[in-house]
Amino acid sequence: MKLLVINGPNLNFLGIREKGIYGTQDYNYLVDMIQEKAKKEDCEIVCFQSNHEGAIIDRIQEAYFDGTNGIVINPGAYTHYSYAIRDALASITVPKVEIHISDITKREEFRKISVTKPACDHQIFGKGLEGYIMAIDFVLQKNREM
Repeated sequence: MKLLVINGPNLNFLGIREKGIYGTQDYNYLVDMIQEKAKKEDCEIVCFQSNHEGAIIDRIQEAYFDGTNGIVINPGAYTHYSYAIRDALASITVPKVEIHISDITKREEFRKISVTKPACDHQIFGKGLEGYIMAIDFVLQKNREM
């Protein structure tokens, strides 16, 4: 099984930006945590991060051709306005989960709106980095049910 974890803008600054919201662990910690999960589940998980909308769309489209069985995506700020990423996600029929480290329902008004959520099977927020593990579990379970 091959999964793809996509992280959008500023996720590479984990441990640097707004530690009170996003925590003190850095991006490498997150990637290592995800790779440990991959070993435990005996699957391949590819991690991709970009601050550029087009690169994220390109990677989603590449997933269509490369045998990816599921996508976990934290679109970052693109969550709230990128219909292009939403459309790319909608074109891929594998299980997809939108993840947010913070509780977007308890933050600024604009963060409560997700244009990408309707193109996903599930949304997880407010669980910190552990939310990624929950999202991976969801995608793995969906694939087992298929």
